[in-house]
Amino acid sequence: MKKIISILTATRAEYGLLKPIIAKLNTVEEFDVRIVATGAHLSPEFGLTYKEIEKDGFVIDEKIEILLSSDTPSSISKSMGLAMISFADYFEKLNPDLLIVLGDRYETLAVASTAMNQRIPIAHLYGGETTEGAIDESIRHAITKLSYLHFTSTDEYRNRVIQLGEHPERVYNVGGIGIENIINEKLLQKVELENELNISLSKPYAVVTFHPVTLENNSSEKQIESLLEVCKEYKNLDFIFTKANADAEGRIINQFIDNYAKENDNIFAFTSLGMRRYLSALKYCSVVIGNSSSGLLEAPSFGIPTINIGDRQKGRLQASSVINCEPTQASIRDALDLSLSEEFLQKAKKTVNPYGNGDTSNKVVEVIKEYVIKNKIDLKKKFYDCEVE
Repeated sequence: MKKIISILTATRAEYGLLKPIIAKLNTVEEFDVRIVATGAHLSPEFGLTYKEIEKDGFVIDEKIEILLSSDTPSSISKSMGLAMISFADYFEKLNPDLLIVLGDRYETLAVASTAMNQRIPIAHLYGGETTEGAIDESIRHAITKLSYLHFTSTDEYRNRVIQLGEHPERVYNVGGIGIENIINEKLLQKVELENELNISLSKPYAVVTFHPVTLENNSSEKQIESLLEVCKEYKNLDFIFTKANADAEGRIINQFIDNYAKENDNIFAFTSLGMRRYLSALKYCSVVIGNSSSGLLEAPSFGIPTINIGDRQKGRLQASSVINCEPTQASIRDALDLSLSEEFLQKAKKTVNPYGNGDTSNKVVEVIKEYVIKNKIDLKKKFYDCEVE
């Protein structure tokens, strides 16, 4: 009997990171790999991005709808409840030998909790990181405690997972998989990217992604408006926006982006670019702007500046190419001017990405093979106490 490996994906960014792991797991004869798509993947409002998975040649085992057409904290909680109910049925039917999850989203916490109740071992990618401005901080650490195998992107984050009581033997630093995608994905030529996006890239441009800061109350409208007002001023620069995820207040941000794109010919809005187009856009851009983890994890590998706005990514390890600023017009303007200066552009070109240099998926798959094929998983975890100095 083959071992069933279930892989959860709920967003475009998450799938892009999981893609090379899925591909390599599919080459392991002993594994029966089942992809389950949920969340924003199945929403027309967020681009029906499950189609990207099918376009890549992967079979989706099940599509489970959980999103409500609202982005209030109450609706997020209700979506989590729907996820637990729906995945309880799915896991009871499938009974996988391992569930693989990535990141720190509310859907992931709900599904991981359900898997825990049904005694399904969980492998979690990218615990130990900190994002002090987002509710993701608490979610990420909660998923860590629900999980059995841990894959981190740096030694610092590995140590933090161990600090949470997870045994060092089950915690592996594998580096950031986004870097592997940059190295291995066949990116588009600039003219191909222009044709795919149906816009001219003759002018310098910025790639912008701005998500809600979920530990702040009703700040999204003011912050996205400040950012967009600055974009209006820089007529010699185009701004390619990828819209926010299905977080609380995400729809407010997306509405503002759409409105400004209609009124300003240097602002372009896309629901989702997909991994290949997104990385291709990074390759040719002048600067990355926003509060997405991509600006910290992937952009440094292209040698381009990142403007990190506000507190959403506060606490995360940063390269020297990152400029931090407040979510105000004046602060964003100063950061943008600095990022476009020749001195800082040269600095960005020489930056070293602290999240590794690729080969992540091989490391992940080898660990999973060791534990799953050899039946080494024992869910009766002991709390690992770190020595107190």
